[in-house]
Amino acid sequence: MKNSTLVKKYILGEGSLSQLISVIKPKRINKNSFVVFCIDHFFENHNLRENLPVEHNDLILFIDTTDEPKAEYIDQLVQRVKKFKSNLPCSIVGIGGGSTLDISKIISILLTNPGRAQNYQGWDLVKNKAVFKIGVPTIAGTGAEFTRTAVVTSKIKKLGINSDQSVFDQVILDPNLLKTVPKDQFFFTAMDCFVHNVESLRGSQNDELTIAFAEKSLEMMRDVFFRKMNYEKLMVASVMGGISIANSNVGICHPLSYGLSLVLGLHHGFAICIAFNQLEEYYPEVKEFRDFLKKSEIELPKIINEKITQDQIEKMADATLKNEKPLENAFGKKWMDIFTKEKVISLIKKM
Repeated sequence: MKNSTLVKKYILGEGSLSQLISVIKPKRINKNSFVVFCIDHFFENHNLRENLPVEHNDLILFIDTTDEPKAEYIDQLVQRVKKFKSNLPCSIVGIGGGSTLDISKIISILLTNPGRAQNYQGWDLVKNKAVFKIGVPTIAGTGAEFTRTAVVTSKIKKLGINSDQSVFDQVILDPNLLKTVPKDQFFFTAMDCFVHNVESLRGSQNDELTIAFAEKSLEMMRDVFFRKMNYEKLMVASVMGGISIANSNVGICHPLSYGLSLVLGLHHGFAICIAFNQLEEYYPEVKEFRDFLKKSEIELPKIINEKITQDQIEKMADATLKNEKPLENAFGKKWMDIFTKEKVISLIKKM
């Protein structure tokens, strides 16, 4: 049994981004109040900016999402906020994909908790209440808008800051924002949700509520990809997949993908797809995933080649095996006897 935390408030619907001003306004209690907008750099020269309630004393950070969220980069962003004004912001607003949302979460945590981002990689290490934060996803699939995890890559590991303080206080779900996403990125990110649901359902740490969310999320994804595209339905599927995984855990695929991201710099959704495609031994749903690929006309390349060294493969395996809780969810408490380093390396070589 778990004492689970969920997002307290959300607004869903086309054009709901316009409601952001009504959410922020009560937080601006005096002339020193300011908001930090963390916006994916994709929107730097986009008219999205014109629709945001930015005031003259607010800070806009355009988040570089070229690479996965790096601990050192996030530390630098936190210092920019601290140098901007001596008082804390009244709100952090994250607008973008999973990386931008996770970075926004971590900034809100580090403004009230001492130390660096890498100090909080793990489970329930955050002690102080984070700054009020609002999540506005512009892509669907990561579930970052509704989970208690903020994934970050340090020099030695890719591991989330898993804390109740990582949960957004408010989320705004505007389906119109999904219309800007390039085709391949749209697919890879959506499949992150698919894998969340599969890993949650196949794990040992779920419950009936978790199962209900995961099953409904899968049903909605099938409707979206095999029947009729519906951006709002996909956003809701992402939310439900996020809730499902937040109340259980990921499984085999996510740890493997973390190794791919850490060593090869692959983006999360793409790494998830590369890893999951080789896991039919554990997940029968790989066949359905390949149906998704075919229907969406997406071809996955082979990423392990002669340029990848044995040392890199070893590092990927080591990074995978640092994720003890997900692997315990997949295999049970004696997972180390089953999912050995040799087995991990053999799976990586298939990719």
